[in-house]
Amino acid sequence: MTQGAGQGPEVERTATLRDFRVPAYVHETGPYVRTAHPGDTAPPADEAYPESYTPTQRDLPVINRTETLQVPVETAPAAPASQPATGPGPLFVVGDVHGYLDELVAALQEQGLIDASGQWCAGTARLWFLGDFTDRGPDGIGVIDLVMRLSAEAAAAGGYCKALMGNHELLLLGAKRFGDTPVNSGAGTATFQAAWLLNGGQKTDMDRLQDHHLQWMARLDAVEEVDGYLLVHSDTTAYLDYGDSIEAVNDTVRETLTRNDADECWDLFRKFTKRFSFRDEGGADAVRSLLDTYGGTRVVHGHSPIPYLLGEVGSEDGEEGTGPVVEGPHVYADGLAIAMDGGVTMAGKLLVRQLPLAT
Repeated sequence: MTQGAGQGPEVERTATLRDFRVPAYVHETGPYVRTAHPGDTAPPADEAYPESYTPTQRDLPVINRTETLQVPVETAPAAPASQPATGPGPLFVVGDVHGYLDELVAALQEQGLIDASGQWCAGTARLWFLGDFTDRGPDGIGVIDLVMRLSAEAAAAGGYCKALMGNHELLLLGAKRFGDTPVNSGAGTATFQAAWLLNGGQKTDMDRLQDHHLQWMARLDAVEEVDGYLLVHSDTTAYLDYGDSIEAVNDTVRETLTRNDADECWDLFRKFTKRFSFRDEGGADAVRSLLDTYGGTRVVHGHSPIPYLLGEVGSEDGEEGTGPVVEGPHVYADGLAIAMDGGVTMAGKLLVRQLPLAT
């Protein structure tokens, strides 16, 4: 299910890390720790990012891991093992995986999508991954291999398994293609390799990364609309910068990657890393701007872990504890947005859920 190690060049930490300057605004409060309150008139968080915003390790606030957060949300029943031979099957979405292969397998089995041996068993069911397969967790390449295999098995059974482009796919592609090549970040010297290391890049993933993984990632769509759900990775309106239709956005992203220009790819990664557009006052309007442009009645996204969206932030001391407990998706922005990143990287939950959510 995974590729062997030692298939790619060794990636070492270099002096580039010392040159990756963190802009001062990253250490300030504002959108990174603000919680929505009635009457709060501050602008949406995404609008507060400076034009020169550069992703860093401290892009997110810090969870107080001594607190426990419960987010109970009922979901529709899991799909039965066999589906009708005609017509589309049930629709499932998967939040950020970040290399947690064992947790992904368990979640897919729980929903009746794969069997005990890890094979597709859901017939005509439709499965969408919302991006971010690698970094931070132990087996990002194993995750990609699984998704690629399930795509073939689901198609053979009359269903499908598809995936969206996340910011960490862009980051891994950039680290592999451009390494220590300096890019114009607007906030000092930056490189893809430095950003990849700062954001949880795993040497074992880079060692096992092969051409077919790179080609698969580079061809992923950024936006799709299915059954009235607009599927994106990031909770940002930055998609609007790349086209006024789903086809235009996806074409623009692929063309940008094809041109292989480090600065262009960095700008794409930078914009896909923005977050919190839908969280605070004006968030529903931000969601509507995407729906009005691309269609659909609700946005489904990953990227921002649910505890952060709920403003459950603590100190920066990294206290140990049980971590947040997230039981299901988070519906917000006047019911127009569904967040699917359960925070598996912070001892949360890797979410696989059927749409529509049960009320």
